Parts: sequence; structure tokens; C-alpha cells
Amino acid sequence: MPDPSSPSGSRPASRRDWAPHVRSRLSSLRLSPAREHEIVEELSQHLEDRWRELVAGGTPEDDATRLALAGFREGNLLARYMAPLQQAQVPAAITPGAPGGYGLRGIGQDLRYAMRMLRRQPAFSLTVILTLALGIGATTAMFSVVNGVVIKPLPYPESENVVTVGVSAVFGTERTPGFPLAPRMFASYAENGQSFQQFGLFTGSEVTVTGSGSPERANTLQVTSGILAALGVQPALGRWFSPDDNRPGTPDTAILSNGYWQRRFGGDPEVIGRVMTIDSRPRVVIGVMPASFSIREIPADLILPLRFDPVRLDPGLLPEGFCCRGIARLKPGATLAQANGDVARMVEAWKRVENRAQLEDLQLGPAVRPLKDDVVGDEVGRVLWVLLGSISILLMIACANVANLLLVRAEGRGQELSVRTALGAGWGRIVRAMLVESLTLSLLGGLMGLGLAYAGLRILVANGPANLPRLNEVTIDLTVFAFALVTSLMS
Repeated sequence: MPDPSSPSGSRPASRRDWAPHVRSRLSSLRLSPAREHEIVEELSQHLEDRWRELVAGGTPEDDATRLALAGFREGNLLARYMAPLQQAQVPAAITPGAPGGYGLRGIGQDLRYAMRMLRRQPAFSLTVILTLALGIGATTAMFSVVNGVVIKPLPYPESENVVTVGVSAVFGTERTPGFPLAPRMFASYAENGQSFQQFGLFTGSEVTVTGSGSPERANTLQVTSGILAALGVQPALGRWFSPDDNRPGTPDTAILSNGYWQRRFGGDPEVIGRVMTIDSRPRVVIGVMPASFSIREIPADLILPLRFDPVRLDPGLLPEGFCCRGIARLKPGATLAQANGDVARMVEAWKRVENRAQLEDLQLGPAVRPLKDDVVGDEVGRVLWVLLGSISILLMIACANVANLLLVRAEGRGQELSVRTALGAGWGRIVRAMLVESLTLSLLGGLMGLGLAYAGLRILVANGPANLPRLNEVTIDLTVFAFALVTSLMS
């Protein structure tokens, strides 16, 4: 490689050999070979940076070489560099059309230097990265749970407009907000409601399936036709229930969940039209639901039509007559307050029609709230937020430990920083270099932490508690990735 002090009219080389010029002027320091090699490499990097900075500012290459080496023209580098270097740093006039973009190249050089420093101290680097990975990984995993359970909307179109409809009732001195509906209320709400665009009832049960294959018990949801319209979900195969399917005396039908379809029928697309024997009654399969479909996280193998005649139905003895849950979709522009007022009016009208003494004792009132609140529950949401806050403290402790390690390490780099200052690096440049080094550590820790979070979530989803809602929706998505990135940068 040519001597950098020789004139050249060609484009700058990708890397110049500054080592002979530096090593010849360090002899008076009596350094150990290892320390001398380290300083030679560091000073060569700064000479290269200074030379490229001068060339980018419009200085001819031979003049840039002379100015970059000016600090080494006198014998003792550490005793005599200040005066010549101060003169060497006079900014050169910027020539129109001269190449720019040194700032980005400077950041790239800082990044290469940071990686070189990390390789020189692998034990220190690994300790810092692992410490940050544990803190960032635990925080990211907990945020993934909070995001999947609490933050992420339900998997229905415009899910914020989907609400549960019930009544509140008083038992003794305690008011229960989630009291079920009586089927005869459904007729009153469907005919007189002013806030609901779609409204339906559902309840759960168990049935016996016989016929093809071995007999088995299956979980079912019995629903009215308005449930699917309220949720805004379409079957993967076939059709949903029509109002005729809910009328007594019409042919019996059934819809399969995706899991039951795969398990019982092997995912056969020709299942539509088959006859199943359910509780000794033949039923025609008319549809298969998507894999993601569920109602309030209730497990169901089969979905059956809920049939009753509102005119002839007697609510029966209380509380047995209150057996169903309601789901509705609000009309455009309708609010929860309006829906609760609407239900309160209909409850009072229904109580006057029923004219039962037990209804007065129950002190029935409206209970309309978002379906998401009903699925997650207030207690689960509070517990998850508290856990996220607690684990965030673990991340802060990890950051404090890493900060202490970096401070101790910085104390041992005093000579290096003095040399870099002597070569003309301002405090802004030094701070930027150290910040790039810290960011490199935190991003590497964040990347490893993201891997730990992914592994932890796989274990949680496979073995998580059954009472944790929406567990199958807990995953690493773009929101969680952005959270991990911001957490890494802030660390």
C-alpha cells in the first residue's frame, strides 16, 4: 500500500496504512507490545477518520495527509501534541461540489470501533448482553401477555361495538352485574330495543354424539341466529343458522367447530349435508366455523340452534328461567350509556308484564358492557398490569447493574480517551462513540431477549393456566417487536 504522505490524484483508498507513522513516534513511551499494538490501532483509526473528514471538506488529499500527521511531527506524542493539533484542526473551506455525508460514515466507523471493543473484552460484553437480555426478555414476554389478553381487540370486525347484554340483580346485600337473561326478555329486546343493530342469545350444554365413529360427549353452544350477525363472523364452510333454524318444528341442524371438524371428520370438505345423531336426534351439518371462532372463550365442539317459542314460553321458577347470555352489536352512533338506558326501560316493561313478586325482590337493572371486558374480566386485567409493572422494575435493576459495569470500565479507559481528545476528537464525538457502543450492547441484549421471550411464550401457551382468557392470542407480533425495540433503545 502506498505511503499516505505521498501525493496522489486518485480516489482515496478504502484504508491507509498509518501504523508506521504512529509506531515510530511511540517509542519514547516504553509501552508493552500488547498496549502499543492497541494504541497504534486506535490512533490509526483516528488518523483515517481525520483524513477522510478533511478530504470530504474539500482539502486535497496530500494536504489532508499532511494535516492528519501534523500532530506526530514532534518527538514526544503525549507531551507535545496539543499545539500542532490545534492548528491542524482549522476547518478547511468547503469547495462547492465536494463530497458530503461524513456524519453517516462517522457513525459507521463508531459502530465498527464498538464491535472491535466488544470483541476485545468478550467476558464483559457477554455479561452485559446476558443481563440486558434477561431484563428485556422478561419484560417483553409479560408485555406480550398483556397485549394479547388486554390490549389487542377481539377478533371481530369493529369489535368495540360488540357488547354483552345482561341484567344486574341483588342477592342479599350484593349486586351481581352478570345475571343471565330470561328467554322471554329476548323477545322484548328484539321487538322494542332502539340501541342494538343485531342481538342474540346463547347458552352452553353437553350432548352425546353417536352414529359414525365411537360415541362421545361433546360440548355445545346453543345460539339464536342473531349471534353470528352481532359478531360479524362468517362460517369457513356452509352457512350460519337462519331464523327458521331457531323455530320449533323445523329440521334439526348443527354447525361444527373447526377443531371438531378436523378431529371427527379429518377436515373433510364434503361434510356439509351429512347427518349426525346428537342426543338420539338426527341433525344435518350445515356449516363449519373458522379456527379462530369462539364466544366468550367458551370451548365448544358443536353449535346448535337455540329454540323456544317466546309466546308460549313460561319463564318458570326463578332463577331457573334466567338461563341465557346475550350478545349484541350497537347501532352506529349508539353509546353504552344509551344502551343501558334502553335496557333499563325494557326491564321495567318486562317486569310489569310478568308481574311476579320474585322480580321485585331481585331488583333487576341493566348490565350492558363491552364484550372484551366480559371476556377478560376486571380482575385479570388488573393483575396483568401489576405483573408488567413489577417485571419492569427487574429491567430497571438490570439497567442499573449494566450502567455500573460501564462506569467501572470507563474509568480504565482514561488514557484512551485522552489520546482520542489529543487527536482532535471533541467531547461530542467521544460521547457519540460511547453512545453507539452502549446502543450496540442494548440492541444485542434486546435481540437475545426477544428470543428468550419467544421461547417463554411457547411454554406459557402450551402449559398456561386454563382460567387465563385469550391465551391462544398471546404471540410475538409487530406491536411486541416494536415494544422490544423501544425498550432496548431506552435501556
